[in-house]
Amino acid sequence: MALNAILASIGVSVLVRTVKSVLSKSSNSLAKGAADALDIVDKAIENGNITADEVKEANRHLEAMEQLQSEEFKTLISEVNQSLRTEVASEDKYVRRMRPTFGYIMAITWAAQMLSVAYVILDKPEEAGTIMNGLADLSAIWTVGLSVLGIYVYKRSRDKEIRK
Repeated sequence: MALNAILASIGVSVLVRTVKSVLSKSSNSLAKGAADALDIVDKAIENGNITADEVKEANRHLEAMEQLQSEEFKTLISEVNQSLRTEVASEDKYVRRMRPTFGYIMAITWAAQMLSVAYVILDKPEEAGTIMNGLADLSAIWTVGLSVLGIYVYKRSRDKEIRK
């Protein structure tokens, strides 16, 4: 479930209380200031200074944001799929070989990284924590690359099924 969908389902009142609670535990002065401001908003909702209609309107805005984000995601997926269809229909040999080339590059890169990590951890076990933290920092870039590869593999499997 997307973050906006979660926010839209719990509503502004619960969101204000939850964020206030989390920020109030921070030692950062800006976070504490934000928690204090949210406390004022929470009390205003409880006392009726912010009316139920205004809270409903804020919840409606959250739901609208979720809908917009969902439509944006659908458009993005549609564009990716259209690109893949164009690639499959292409007569250009390089374009048709892009998926396997990308897959091999990803596999070689991942293997090189894992072998390097294993070697360093075995050679200098005291550095294992630092190495693992470094790997965690790379997770976003691997997520992107492996997601693209996953789409490529899925699409190629579909192409093979269609041709049978």
